[in-house]
Amino acid sequence: MSGTTGGPVLEAAGVGVRFGGIRALDGAGVTLRAGEVCGLIGPNGAGKTTFFDVVSGIRRPDAGRVLLDGEDITRRSPVWRARHGMRRTFQRQQLFGQLTVADNLLVAQEWRGGGGGLAADLLAAPTRRTYERRRRERASSMLRACGLEALAGEYAGALPVGQARMVELARAGVEGARVVLLDEPASGMTDGEICQLKSVIRHLSDQQGCAVLLVEHNVAFVMDLCSRIVVLDLGTVLAEGTPAAVRADPAVRDAYLGSAG
Repeated sequence: MSGTTGGPVLEAAGVGVRFGGIRALDGAGVTLRAGEVCGLIGPNGAGKTTFFDVVSGIRRPDAGRVLLDGEDITRRSPVWRARHGMRRTFQRQQLFGQLTVADNLLVAQEWRGGGGGLAADLLAAPTRRTYERRRRERASSMLRACGLEALAGEYAGALPVGQARMVELARAGVEGARVVLLDEPASGMTDGEICQLKSVIRHLSDQQGCAVLLVEHNVAFVMDLCSRIVVLDLGTVLAEGTPAAVRADPAVRDAYLGSAG
């Protein structure tokens, strides 16, 4: 399992969200340190995706706050968060289907610009050539780490679910990720792809120091990969601890593991 290094990179505390009279989240929270892989589990309707929406900036909470590297980002946009190192994947694939696998990773780095603007592009200025080389090197390195080198020239929209999810993970981690939020990353994957997925997540945490928070219904996958697990139930944190402690918790077994196993 991945170890924990460094200080807190993500803190979400006292998060509350209401949909009319329904309380989807009630004081939920999690703290992640750099290099940590944490699982967020719970039964359907527990509030896991809503919590992800708050952390990633898609939904503004009714209560609570979110901090990135100690800075309050509760009111920051999803774009701002992405540009400051917070990346997310979704339950449904969100690839650029008409681009190749390699181009999906290159596009993810385009927001910084190429240095020198249009003139540098037209004149192939040294700064632009250096930037482009580094951009392609980062993409190639991430494709290797994800076992996707052979698919670099394939159109992303033609890939099966498991490979598409791996491309999404590669795109999320290709540049400057501080926090990666993975929503059911193992869904639709074969056993071999799940093994590769574990390897890539460990690479992100151990080699790049990313904090990884994942929602996943594959309990065996979560228990094997994560150093810590947070259990949500009815919008509140039911339990938190090591995989062994969570597995042994009677309240967790009654609410989730008993029906999942």
